[in-house]
Amino acid sequence: MNYVINLLNKYGILESDLDYHVMRASMVLIFLFFGYQKWWSYEAQALIPYISNGPLIFWMYPVFGIRGACWFLGVSEWLFGALLFCGFWNKKAGVLGALGGCASFVSTTTIIPFMPGGWAASAGGFPAMTESVAFLMKDFVLLAVSFYLLKQDLLRLSLSSGHITSQARLVAGRIAEGNNGLAAQFSLGDLEMTDGHFHSRRADENQDTEVNDQ
Repeated sequence: MNYVINLLNKYGILESDLDYHVMRASMVLIFLFFGYQKWWSYEAQALIPYISNGPLIFWMYPVFGIRGACWFLGVSEWLFGALLFCGFWNKKAGVLGALGGCASFVSTTTIIPFMPGGWAASAGGFPAMTESVAFLMKDFVLLAVSFYLLKQDLLRLSLSSGHITSQARLVAGRIAEGNNGLAAQFSLGDLEMTDGHFHSRRADENQDTEVNDQ
């Protein structure tokens, strides 16, 4: 295990925002493909049992019709994906995209309790899932990723604007310290953000001191 840690640390992976960027890129890709599906008839037909039984989205059929509801979802997913993509540079856009992702996956995960035949009677029912519920379970993970991106972007916006709570300052300090593992609470003046990344001035000063000592 120490070998793996040292190897990752050698290439700066533990100190970077790689996980943050990978999650964002993954969500952009997912929304791109999800949105594309919605323009085709086969997807509109496949979504009928899901939208019809969704407590938060059932209204789309009376308003838009079967194909119109699917197109509405497709446009929404492409919009959220575009906002998340812009979030690589603009955190306000990232927040809007992440909020859209959260709303999207809350809408889909709430279908699960209302899905007819969602639990296999031959296996005793809940928690034995049928394919329809199993298809929706992935959205819990996507909801968690959307929430993670929302939190990260809000934290970076808070720091850049100077509106940051003591708890957020602590989290920002941990991010800034990275692999150094220092979880002490930092003053706002100890932290700065460059190109959307947290840095600790104190950590940088310590590194400069170590270099000078050598």
